[in-house]
Amino acid sequence: MKILILGAGVTGSSVATALASEENDIVVVDTKSHLLAALKERLDIATITGNAAHPSVLEQAGVSNTNIVIAVTDSDETNMLACQIINTLYSKPKTIARVRAIDYLLHPQLFGPNGMAIDIVISPEQIVMEAIHNLIKFPGVLHLSSFADGLVRLFSIKSAAEGFLTGKKIKALKERLTSGKIRVVAIFRKGVSIAVDGEAVIEEGDEVFFVSPRDKIRKILTELHSLEAPIKSVMIAGGGHVGKRLAMALENTHHVKVIEQGFERVRKIAGELDKTVVLQGDCTDETLLIDELIGKTDLFCAVTNNDGANIIAAALAKKLGVKKSICLLNHSGYVKLLSETDIDVVVLPNQETLGSILKHVRKGDVARVSSLCGGSAEAIEAIAHKDNRGLSVVGLRVDQVKLPEGVVLGALIRHEEVIPIHHDSVFAEDDHIVMFALDKKLVKNIESYFQRL
Repeated sequence: MKILILGAGVTGSSVATALASEENDIVVVDTKSHLLAALKERLDIATITGNAAHPSVLEQAGVSNTNIVIAVTDSDETNMLACQIINTLYSKPKTIARVRAIDYLLHPQLFGPNGMAIDIVISPEQIVMEAIHNLIKFPGVLHLSSFADGLVRLFSIKSAAEGFLTGKKIKALKERLTSGKIRVVAIFRKGVSIAVDGEAVIEEGDEVFFVSPRDKIRKILTELHSLEAPIKSVMIAGGGHVGKRLAMALENTHHVKVIEQGFERVRKIAGELDKTVVLQGDCTDETLLIDELIGKTDLFCAVTNNDGANIIAAALAKKLGVKKSICLLNHSGYVKLLSETDIDVVVLPNQETLGSILKHVRKGDVARVSSLCGGSAEAIEAIAHKDNRGLSVVGLRVDQVKLPEGVVLGALIRHEEVIPIHHDSVFAEDDHIVMFALDKKLVKNIESYFQRL
């Protein structure tokens, strides 16, 4: 597949890295030649230096023969204009535009059938906000993704030293979680997946992934003694796009404070938030945190646009007594620095956003993709269809489908109902199947079974 990426910043770079490893033909456009040079040095891609919204630059990048255009420059206006130009001058490429400003997103008619000619609009900040909001709804969970319009959830928890999971075999969990609708789909130990079979033993520090109907999550967490106390008070470091959205989502149900350093930004968001206390100051200032009673706060969320400040602020908040801290990191390499801290959860915006893009890149009929474990694994919701090539799963029993080792079936949804998966379950037309690929290289094997002809 030929893919044109507009923008070589953090998001564009992460998308290019993920897609270049899958035998795609990638071209990246940016005005900053040094960013392109850095990408080209480590990836087998082509680059063009120039303005991504100029027709001559798009033509030079081969847009007329491109399958998908992903516009993720730092400018919303450039992204939207580029997609508008492409859809006006060319018929083939599917266009995806990143739009960050809430002002645009508050008017969905801008991107409707009679609006701007953009096929898909994504908002990374909204995606990240929803990811953090989910972690607040289910305290104790490290990651949560939704599939089948929310009917099914994929979530992970960490095995604590004295926790219920530690030392247990998978078959013991299966006996406790008797419903066939709840499945353990993956275990990651120090970032490496281990085989999920009945004899596998969970160790301290393992991240264990479950797939479950959405109404069973609290019950599972309670049974596994992993459901933490409800979060009532939240302090947010950073009043940017993510921080403001998070405050808006929480202020009617939680006690919320936002710390923002920029005076003009403080004035702006203070006028847009109704019940949130907005403070002007440095989120790494120990005195400020103590004065604002960080030790009596349930959750500290460090979501500034500075990874270093986020790490320092989240670690400091934990040292000062906050019950739980969440740290947002744009550069996944910094995750290694957190092993010496008490920070509870890391959120990687590029990983959260990547899933929204990948579902439009996957060759099969894919409804949802969640990129996991630093992008090394994927959870996929695919739709079953009959075809004349003999590769469809329709009409086959589970034990007749030759999926490779490392692909785990998580859930089967039929007519908007989650049904148990057994070895003799038979797949039907339009079934939605949630699968976990322990290695993203296995995704192409999944795609071959779920083509829409």
